[in-house]
Amino acid sequence: MSAIHRWAVPVARRLGSGVLVLWGAATVSFLVLHLVPGDVVDTVLGPSTAATPELRERIRADYGLGDPLLVQYLRQLAGPLTGDPGRSYQLGLPVGDVLAGQIGPTVELALTATVLALLIAFVAAVATAGRGRVARAVASGLELLAVSVPSYWLGILALTVLSYRFRLLPAAGDQGPAALVLPALTLALPIGGMLARVVRQELDEALARPFALTARARGATERTVLLRHTLRHAALPVATLSGWVVGSLLGGAVLTETVFARPGLGRVLVTAVTSKDIPVVTSLVLLSAAAFVVVNLLVDLACLVIDPRLRTEGAGV
Repeated sequence: MSAIHRWAVPVARRLGSGVLVLWGAATVSFLVLHLVPGDVVDTVLGPSTAATPELRERIRADYGLGDPLLVQYLRQLAGPLTGDPGRSYQLGLPVGDVLAGQIGPTVELALTATVLALLIAFVAAVATAGRGRVARAVASGLELLAVSVPSYWLGILALTVLSYRFRLLPAAGDQGPAALVLPALTLALPIGGMLARVVRQELDEALARPFALTARARGATERTVLLRHTLRHAALPVATLSGWVVGSLLGGAVLTETVFARPGLGRVLVTAVTSKDIPVVTSLVLLSAAAFVVVNLLVDLACLVIDPRLRTEGAGV
């Protein structure tokens, strides 16, 4: 099997499954929003606007809300694909402008949380790998607690202790790096706890392999063996969990941005869902699904680079 074919097969498979993911996500969001009680015309008009039946029918015709459901569905799918996702029912602005104005704070929060989660995971794993039973039990308990506690509860606890009690960090907003610490930490702790368990398990297995025994026989210390010879073996399982990390960040951003009153796509999504702003919700869902697909494709390629056996086998990742 040629080198090009070995790389092309997993990419083609991932792209094919990615198309199905995007279609499924857009379809489910469209159907769910149409099953939610309420009239989209009320969203367009606003809660305090009185409208005659004639005005309501005119709005319904202008937005195509009176068309058959299949026509609306196809139009909603075609909009983002053609680069014209339509206008927000609630704000009256192009959906692209609505998302462009809010994507920056969300990306900033997600990247900061990712860096913190990786730091937490590797520091905790390196500090406890190969240690005694007590240290491992304490670390496992703390990691399980971090994973199990809901992110919104972590956010409220962080606000109560660090903002309202000791006044160390801002409680809300996005003014300056200090305002980013609490929401990023709230997102990072559950992800870091899960990654730490995976990394430590991989390090423990690597420490028992022949290459580690050989390094010790040559006079290498345990710290040298851990940092220079076994740490890279944790890269593959961490890479394979990247898709889960992206999903956790996207889901956690919705609650975190709401708890900390931060601007971002999470708050936009909450508002759009509650008001049945279908163009905004569909575009956000497609954007999230596309990010998930792209990250998984990059992970597949990274796994081929990290583990040469996957290339020689020629099997899809």
